[in-house]
Amino acid sequence: MKKFLIIVSVLLLATSVANGQSILRNIGERAKKAVEEKVGEKVEQAVGNAVDKVTSKKDNKKGKETKEEAEEGHNHAAGEAWTCPECGKTGNTGDECDDCGAPKPGTGAAAAPARESAPAAAPAPQQKKQVESAYAKSDFVPGDEIFFEDTFENEQLGEFPSQWDLMDGYAETGSIAGRKLLAFTDEGYGEVQPLMKDQQHFLPDVFTIEFDVFIDSDDTDAGNEYLEFVLGNPDIDNWNGRVAWTTFWFRSDDGGSNLTWSVQKPNGGDDNTGEKDLYIHDPSTLLKDHDWNHFAYSFNKRALKGYVNGVRVINIPNAKVPSHFWFLHQGKHKYGGVSNVRVAKGAVPLYDRLSSDGKIITYAITFEVGKADLKPESMVEINRIAKLMQDNPGISFEVQGHCDATGSDKVNDPLSQKRAEAIVAALVEQGIAAARLTPVGKGSHEPIADNGTDEGRAKNRRVEFVKK
Repeated sequence: MKKFLIIVSVLLLATSVANGQSILRNIGERAKKAVEEKVGEKVEQAVGNAVDKVTSKKDNKKGKETKEEAEEGHNHAAGEAWTCPECGKTGNTGDECDDCGAPKPGTGAAAAPARESAPAAAPAPQQKKQVESAYAKSDFVPGDEIFFEDTFENEQLGEFPSQWDLMDGYAETGSIAGRKLLAFTDEGYGEVQPLMKDQQHFLPDVFTIEFDVFIDSDDTDAGNEYLEFVLGNPDIDNWNGRVAWTTFWFRSDDGGSNLTWSVQKPNGGDDNTGEKDLYIHDPSTLLKDHDWNHFAYSFNKRALKGYVNGVRVINIPNAKVPSHFWFLHQGKHKYGGVSNVRVAKGAVPLYDRLSSDGKIITYAITFEVGKADLKPESMVEINRIAKLMQDNPGISFEVQGHCDATGSDKVNDPLSQKRAEAIVAALVEQGIAAARLTPVGKGSHEPIADNGTDEGRAKNRRVEFVKK
């Protein structure tokens, strides 16, 4: 019997080789090597099957392990740190990932053929969790009084945005991932600033500025594209009256990005400079790939802070006072631009607002367009409210969701209710008793500003915590 099986294996070998030679005669020289490799695979498989039948060994698969699999098994030997292919968690030492519970490569279910053939899970959920966690620890406090906001929702694609002024270069209204933005396209270079009554003097001595930037490492045309956020003062005698500027550099070729800055001191003679690496493919990065990223800056009379997705990366205690700002973009990049720009006057402590008005009006709790899904940056304000309630256990709130007049009551009323409920749920997760919170959706029925202007609609899109 054994001889018969060996003869069969030899016949299979001969047949495979003959078939391969026949194919080789009918293809070009460039494909010859690929077919030879395929023939070799068939021969190996045929011989392996024959040997399986002769030896009846169930562990033959281990003997056929590829070089790459063997190296991977060596690298992930017991006790050695390994990186999870599912969520990107590094430093794991056990048989399962410390964060998501996925098995270590080469062990358990991870070694099964079905597992090997499945595509690796995207790291986005873990990355989102990291971003939300960052916002939970953020000390960024958005300004209370919004005096400029542009979502670009009402702009026509291809036209220059109506609330902006072109200083130099080229820009237009574009769209990325379902959201409109001020896009720097075609020419790649552009300088723009908000269109204000006094272009050179519109920032108060305490303010916050926020905007979103889309990042996609798959765009191979980005090169060394960069976006500058510039704070200026016409009384400063330097290049365009710059007081401070931050430059976000994006390189798609190696997934490398960083933020650099230069901030002038009040004496005008010295600058504070710095740099923060933001590599997109690093599991610990602050950036979200293939997604919108939130940049925020606060200035308090002399102190300047900068944030990327809720994490403070710039902290200058003594800076020259700015009076206006603008954006400068350089580099041909299909994702170059800014969206959701908001400028607000400085924040008043929550307890002071509650004591004077009996309620807290906030614009820092925001949602995805048309949804009741809280944006990660909303966690900054939600945690401030939670802290206030923890420090003052006798306080209870009616949590009101308000919309602007865009859209119908049929849509706005239930949406505002669901958003109020989402806020309550988030506060309960922070340890606040549900009995102290009552969600109420107000729709667009109680405006506090003119719905006929962008600034008015921005003020009407709010959340109120009314003391009960």
